[in-house]
Order: sequence, then C-alpha cells, then structure tokens
Amino acid sequence: MQITEVKVFPVNEERLKAYVTITIDNCFVIRDLKVIRGHEGLFVAMPSRKRKDGQFKDIAHPLNQETRSAIEEAVFEEYEREIRSMGESLGDLKKDYDED
Repeated sequence: MQITEVKVFPVNEERLKAYVTITIDNCFVIRDLKVIRGHEGLFVAMPSRKRKDGQFKDIAHPLNQETRSAIEEAVFEEYEREIRSMGESLGDLKKDYDED
C-alpha cells in the first residue's frame, strides 16, 4: 500500500485543525480524516459517524499499527507543509498547545 496523495484543508477551530483526504495506490480515496489537537498533542482521527446512542464509530480505519503509522506520517508531513505555506509551523502549534 502506498499513499499517493494527501490533501489538507486547514480550519481555525480550537481542537479541529484540518480535514484531510488521502488517496491510496492512485485508486482508493478516503475523505474526512481529521487532524485534532488532543491532550497529548496532534493526532489523526479516522472518518466516523455518530450512532443513535451518541457514540462515534469509525467508518474506515487501518487494521494494524504499521498502516496507521504510514497514514499519520503522510498526513502530518502534508499538514506541516500546508501550515508552513500559511506562515506557521507544526512546532509552533505544538508549542502553543503546550503553553495552554
């Protein structure tokens, strides 16, 4: 599996930092991944749907840590690039979070 494209759409919200779309092997697209600022820094949340009981359930997700790590690495790399093009850095965002 190769992640062949990552598109990052930054947002200016307290916890939600970006929506992300990835393409795998130039033939499979996954939309609505999210970069979220959590208690321990940024993380990638998989696309999910709210169930009737109020809980969220992932619609699509990796089945092993190797795949999850590959997705996170590709997403964070593109997120960093996008944020830098806007004049900020991922390190600055993490620093700002650590000061909160």
